[in-house]
Amino acid sequence: MEVLESLIQKNDSKILLVVLDGLGGLPVHNGKTELELAKTPNLDKLAKVSALGMHIPVDVGITPGSGPGHLGLFGYDPVKYQIGRGILEALGLGLKVGDTDIAVRGNFATVEYRNGTPIVIDRRAGRIPTEENKRIVENILSGLKEIEGVKVQIASGMEHRVAVVFSFPEPLEEGSDQVTDTDPQQVGKPPLDPKPKNPKAQKVAEVVKKFIQESANLLKSEKKANYLLLRGFSQKPKIPAMEERFGLKACCIAVYPMYKGLASLVGMEIVEVKGKSIKDQIQTLKSVWDKYDFFFLHIKKTDSYGEDGNFEGKISVIEEFDSCVPDLLDLRPSVLAITGDHSTPSLLKGHSWHPVPLLIYSPYVLGGTSDRFTERECLKGELGIIPAKKIINLLLANSLRLKKFGA
Repeated sequence: MEVLESLIQKNDSKILLVVLDGLGGLPVHNGKTELELAKTPNLDKLAKVSALGMHIPVDVGITPGSGPGHLGLFGYDPVKYQIGRGILEALGLGLKVGDTDIAVRGNFATVEYRNGTPIVIDRRAGRIPTEENKRIVENILSGLKEIEGVKVQIASGMEHRVAVVFSFPEPLEEGSDQVTDTDPQQVGKPPLDPKPKNPKAQKVAEVVKKFIQESANLLKSEKKANYLLLRGFSQKPKIPAMEERFGLKACCIAVYPMYKGLASLVGMEIVEVKGKSIKDQIQTLKSVWDKYDFFFLHIKKTDSYGEDGNFEGKISVIEEFDSCVPDLLDLRPSVLAITGDHSTPSLLKGHSWHPVPLLIYSPYVLGGTSDRFTERECLKGELGIIPAKKIINLLLANSLRLKKFGA
């Protein structure tokens, strides 16, 4: 990577990376995948003149989470730069996370007190409306802003989700975030106590335990969201920004908080989207096209439907995106890449280890190897099967942002 960074040269080119979350699939009907079953005339037309291939997010046979999957696409080694989910959630919801902070994601839950002991009866509090979530968070903050000198920030997510940041007055050692989750992961059991996995995390675990107790007292009058379950404790990692590393002024256009958080972590500016549809996102993209070099456009529902086992829903999102491809091409990007962060076959109802389809469109590709943008057609392409972290090399090269190496 040091070689790559030494070759960076700036120009006026525009790189557009579209991530259809969980794009890859497996045969679900008549031996065909979701991509093969979808009617995608625009993607197929584009595939014929593009470089196709597959990428491996982390390593062969490894099933990636969303964090590692996206880090690889941004050009970072996901094994070297490991990011906790709490950090992603907090950043995505607009909370500031510093070097002395611990971030964690949480769920409002419903508990029933039996002989004074809380028992979880709904881990998601009936998926309360987001507006209700905001009201409850404001109530907590009005009565709980600090614990033993540790400041507390809380932000509402969608439905039952929240993010919490504990800001300690003194620097924390690496490993201070090693605290066990409090979510028992099933109903009928009491919430778990936060416990330190090492001596460095002792103070953090103590503060978290007091926070849970005090927040539970503030929530007792709520009918559904009367408890907080916490998981994914994490510290802010040290990651060089994309502009520093690749000379790219980058922005993120996403709807879901976690992906905004991840993009923010690598120095992307977050562009807020008015609305939630793919068309809304593309309209936002158009509005900032003159301001940036690199554009990350994230589409979530392909993954959501895959995890639900809803292959028809996943197909519908692919087809919806296909109808928007001409709008992307109208922007005349120097390089357009379309891929996923990982595969989420609806057959498996979850992330998988399978390689992910990849399309790169620019004036400087061979093309003409494949007829459609599908898993099997991508295997015929000129790119072969490559590590996700190498995709940035190709995007920079095809945008003429890399000088020659050596004499």
